[in-house]
Amino acid sequence: MSPALAELERLFPPGRLLHKPGELAPYESDALTAFRARPLAVVLPETHEEVVQAVRWCAHHQIPYVARGSGTSLSGGSLPIEGGLIIGLNRMNKLLRLEPQERIAVVQPGFINLQVSNAAATYGLYYAPDPSSQPVSTIGGNLAFNSGGAHCLKYGMTSNHVLAARVVLPDGETVELGSESLENTGPDWLGLFVGSEGLLGIATEVTLRLLPKPETYHTVLAAYDSLAKAGDAVAAVVASGLLPGAMEIMDSLAIEAAEAAVKAGYPQAARALLIVELEGETPQVEAEARYLDAVIRGSGAYEVRVAQSPEERLKIWKGRKAAFSAVGRLSPDYIVQDGVVPRSKLGQALAEIEQLSARYGLRVANVFHAGDGNLHPLILYNGRLEGELHRAEALAGEILKLCVALGGSITGEHGVGMEKKAYMPEMFAEADLEAMRRIRLALDPLELANRGKMFPGEAPALHFRGAHPLEKAGVISRE
Repeated sequence: MSPALAELERLFPPGRLLHKPGELAPYESDALTAFRARPLAVVLPETHEEVVQAVRWCAHHQIPYVARGSGTSLSGGSLPIEGGLIIGLNRMNKLLRLEPQERIAVVQPGFINLQVSNAAATYGLYYAPDPSSQPVSTIGGNLAFNSGGAHCLKYGMTSNHVLAARVVLPDGETVELGSESLENTGPDWLGLFVGSEGLLGIATEVTLRLLPKPETYHTVLAAYDSLAKAGDAVAAVVASGLLPGAMEIMDSLAIEAAEAAVKAGYPQAARALLIVELEGETPQVEAEARYLDAVIRGSGAYEVRVAQSPEERLKIWKGRKAAFSAVGRLSPDYIVQDGVVPRSKLGQALAEIEQLSARYGLRVANVFHAGDGNLHPLILYNGRLEGELHRAEALAGEILKLCVALGGSITGEHGVGMEKKAYMPEMFAEADLEAMRRIRLALDPLELANRGKMFPGEAPALHFRGAHPLEKAGVISRE
């Protein structure tokens, strides 16, 4: 053991410092499994002070580090740095305080997103940001990537629901950003920190804003004979003046996958499904529902269903939430891309993605947050076939360039991470990127925090990881 590791061993007791090959293997990748790297070690702090010690150890030995929770990043944002340290925050998973009268919850970074709403439900409150990974993703990761979700159309992203954070800067200093008040003075340092993808520090306590649970929901499922019609229907709903809680689109491939997985009862002949959900006080929702019905029926939908019970509503959403993982039934491998286009360009974007799919000879399933133009094309490929992974990556890049060309963005909620940093110049001028670098260097001159992410530069090689060990053993199957 090196002197530096021996020093780390004195800071963390047995079981909370991992450095043997078998212990490191689960940490070599995150949810973007095409990338992997072997860290030097993993530490599992349980307190703020232990995070400070780990960061100071990294600064002293000039060792880069990555903080991660459940590792659900789809952009490689929590990919380890080769030879660096992973600061695993899953043991910092406590609800520190919940004050219903103030409508706030204070949690540690490893607290699971869905658990916030579960804890607040007793008081008629909930936490609005709801990424599809909410049963497993952590608040710390949501904060780092400014995560969104189906219901962020009406309520905004994570940044709209974080009031304060206790943060360990890359030199080990502790700062308090924001406050429990809705009004703050001075520069918006918290706003700068949320969504900075771990480049500016590690949050060890996060104060979240809670909202009253909606009194009622009105959930509509509309079937279309073309993806473009469903995309244009979104623009029509928004143009009508309605502001639904969520608007989601699934194409025929996604419908097929979701049906096979959870039997949501979707119209299987549909080329596209649009899910629209109104929520709020009952009189308001009832009035809006009548207006929405007219808009949807005028948009070319050939079948319209309205959930008649909470069970039917949950069934509709179960299919949508399961769509990502269910696509694994259609293909051995797939890439989940994340880009944004203006809502008025949804129809055009989907038509061009269809053309790109044909040109590259790869199927693309579309499941996305239509209300805010956040596309999630799922590019299906077989990593066992020579060159197919790289072709899928090239197609994913073409889709990102398309998003920028249409006036959108290379990311909506997954962040830039490792996956999309090569496309930053598509969206930002060199002067813009340099300004971002200067901010980062002011806090972290050695670029130790989450090195190699977000800014263009050398990327690690892509790897086909092959079947999961349990698949090889015949214990699990994607079929």
